[in-house]
Amino acid sequence: MMEQLTVDVLVIGFGKAGKTIAMKRAAAGDRVALVEQDPAMYGGTCINIGCVPTKFLLEQTHLHREFTEARDDRNTFIDRLNAANQKMVEDKGVLLLDGAARFLDSSTVQVGEQVQVSASTIIINTGASSDVEVGGRVHDSTSIQQLEHTPASLAIIGGGPIGLEFATMFSGFGSRVTMYKGEGDFLPALDRHIAQAVREHLENQGITIVDQRISVEQAAEQLDDEAILVATGRRPVVAGLDLEAAGVKYTEKGIEVDEHCRTSVEGIYAVGDVTGAPQFTYASYDDHRIVLSHRWGDGTRTRTGRLLPTTTFIDPPLSTVGLTAEAAGRDYKVEVRESKIADLAIVPRPKIMGQPEGIAQFVVEKESNQILGATLWCIDSQELINTVALAMVQKIPAAAVGEGIYTHPSTSEVFNALLA
Repeated sequence: MMEQLTVDVLVIGFGKAGKTIAMKRAAAGDRVALVEQDPAMYGGTCINIGCVPTKFLLEQTHLHREFTEARDDRNTFIDRLNAANQKMVEDKGVLLLDGAARFLDSSTVQVGEQVQVSASTIIINTGASSDVEVGGRVHDSTSIQQLEHTPASLAIIGGGPIGLEFATMFSGFGSRVTMYKGEGDFLPALDRHIAQAVREHLENQGITIVDQRISVEQAAEQLDDEAILVATGRRPVVAGLDLEAAGVKYTEKGIEVDEHCRTSVEGIYAVGDVTGAPQFTYASYDDHRIVLSHRWGDGTRTRTGRLLPTTTFIDPPLSTVGLTAEAAGRDYKVEVRESKIADLAIVPRPKIMGQPEGIAQFVVEKESNQILGATLWCIDSQELINTVALAMVQKIPAAAVGEGIYTHPSTSEVFNALLA
């Protein structure tokens, strides 16, 4: 017999935005249901197969661990996080439903074969996934984390952040890594001299970068590497949702939403990767604030003009925010403050940590002294870039950031060195 449920808020998908909305609305007194088709994904992509486990494995290379030991520890750690996320939402009073969700109409969703849920507010938070056909030597970013041993050689198809992070990781575990990045510029979003410096550094670490496009089929036939990783991006998960039944518009790029994360149907929102937005957990987290603001608040928070810093976890990490020097120079009169990290005498922490490599670049508008962008390729850049982004959003002048008092020795002293 089909069970019929009625709730105030229905969230489809256990990702960052969805689970946070679910917990906050449950705490506010709403009846909330959260649907997840795979219990192994409680907590979402980031916690289970994305940001967290991959950074865990990267850290193990610094500790000179064997891959198999690191993998086992990774799995134990992720199991704990998965269970903690389940407990976290259930302790808030959220009803957790296992099963695939599909729309029956604009307010009703079927979950699995036994449950139908109706709600006046529905949040679609199904994320993105790889469309790689995994098998034999061919892996995607999920399956390669579970290899039985360190591959003697690894071919990576794709030169974006995912490919670069796995190249760094498996090179650190001892694999011979070759990256087929495709044609065109390496790291095209960076100024050319910085991209070239990053490339040379990766090559010095033993990673071979090939300016060639190769298909999965070609790789399987022509390459003799022990493993092949396809890192060509992830696609929004819309298949199986029957969005047509609800009248929700979407394209191959994802569900169409406005600046408030509203879909084409009143009462239905979409958040995170499924919308085709930049695939960052923190962007998804911001989406949850946008939905709360629009549906239950004053509606002032939107996606319009939001500033998203990025970090690619190579070694040392590469972080960016705002405009490059080349891009800013087309529209502004700018001053570029730049140095090799090794040349900054008042920033000893990178040398202490044995990682003096990298470049710090700040792009500052001359007239206003506002920071227009930064590229920080250095140890701790994943932390530093957030300070830069905050200064940009709050319109704090570059000189004020440069005159800050920072602990010593810290990589934050790069602000003293280049912005004072």
